[in-house]
Amino acid sequence: MDSQTVARQQTVQDPPTAGKLKSNALGVVGILFFVLSAQAPLTGIAGALPISVGLGNGAGAPAGYAVAGAVIFLFSVGFVAMGRHVVDAGAFYTYIGRGLGRTTGTGSAGVALFAYCTIQAAMYGLYGSIVSGLVAQYTGLDAPWWVWAVVTMVIVQVLGAAGIEMGAKVLAVFVLAEFSILLVFALVTLVKGGGPEGLGFAESFSPKAALQGAPGVALMFAVASMFGFEATAIYGEEAREPKKTVPRATYLSVAVVTGFFAFTSWMLVSAYGASHATAAAGKALAGGDGVVFVLSPVADLFGGWAGDVLPVLLATSLFAGILAFHNSANRYLFSLGREGVLPRRLCTLNRRHSPWAAGTVQTALALLLVVPFALLGKDPVLSLFSWFSGVAVLAMMLLYFLTSVSVIVFFRRERLDTRPWNTLIAPALGALGIGGAIWVILVNFTTLIGGSAEAATWLVLSVPAVLVLSVVVARAVRARPGATA
Repeated sequence: MDSQTVARQQTVQDPPTAGKLKSNALGVVGILFFVLSAQAPLTGIAGALPISVGLGNGAGAPAGYAVAGAVIFLFSVGFVAMGRHVVDAGAFYTYIGRGLGRTTGTGSAGVALFAYCTIQAAMYGLYGSIVSGLVAQYTGLDAPWWVWAVVTMVIVQVLGAAGIEMGAKVLAVFVLAEFSILLVFALVTLVKGGGPEGLGFAESFSPKAALQGAPGVALMFAVASMFGFEATAIYGEEAREPKKTVPRATYLSVAVVTGFFAFTSWMLVSAYGASHATAAAGKALAGGDGVVFVLSPVADLFGGWAGDVLPVLLATSLFAGILAFHNSANRYLFSLGREGVLPRRLCTLNRRHSPWAAGTVQTALALLLVVPFALLGKDPVLSLFSWFSGVAVLAMMLLYFLTSVSVIVFFRRERLDTRPWNTLIAPALGALGIGGAIWVILVNFTTLIGGSAEAATWLVLSVPAVLVLSVVVARAVRARPGATA
């Protein structure tokens, strides 16, 4: 490697720093738990699969997870290649900034924060509703959903400030619990030879099955379920040997999540029988409790105790996701503070090297997003969860697309990696796949949020509005005397 290449690498890798997160704190497994908790496997299956089967392509819904996984894998190839040369807690906006310019990059940071904070707020809505019901059932205490949401915000703030290792340990317990019960169910169903109609592999994964009905709906929810895998790069500064750890964690997370969702959804469809699954999902949705489609066969297999445990695991699944997105968002705030885009106080660390100031601001943002729904008496599931989860997915897909384009531009300019597959072909295919997914999401957005066309329009427009506003702010910051952003 010549001296000019080394100099370019140093320029790319060393942004100005005003604070440093704790290094060597996370290995592959630790990062993997943060990713899996952000994706909340039980929530993803219980929330998305009934709609994919009932309103999408029926028994072919598992194929949607396989296709979504393939698109995410193509994206991750370029994502990982760039991550070897750019290590920063603000992964997406840093990558986009290095490829498409600092103004666009900093503008995309606003979209990333918007995505992470809205998906977390959405989870608070569903979590508060579930916990409120569980507490009322077991103790008789009938407190509104928002009480439990606010109490959890305090707990999340404390855990976030306690250090990244503590967060990883808490998440590991919750993720293993929800993964275990669904995976054991799927394995037992497989060993038994499936449900009343057998395993039905062709009925779930053949091209004919994948394209029947409304495959766009199934693909949309499959992509939404994988939201969060990109968190591997966010923890690069805190990883042991990030140039090795982050790529391994990224590929492993994509493989585990894709395999888990595709396999588990296939076994759930098989448990009903391919010819009966669509009707069963439709009945659950019509009854206003779509999760029954997933919880019922699991409870039938394991017995009555599973029916009591599964709602608790659904709540802990959401809690794990809330904590994971808190950590992701506060690291974006930390990085923006360090770059001078936001007040530098945000990059203040406590003695555990945790960004407590950024965490406090993130908790305040969560409160700001959730409280209006409580004051207006809006339903925490039909309004808060549905609206914000939909808009968060759209915002994140826009970031995926911009990142794929940035990877191509970055490596054409820097020439730090000349492998065509890693720096051109896979990112280009990923961008095409993500662009197609964005189109599918836009066409089916009203279904995604479960709301009116008017609400869908305003929510869709909020994403480009945040991007434009963030770009304007970024330009204003750069225009300040002595600005470095």
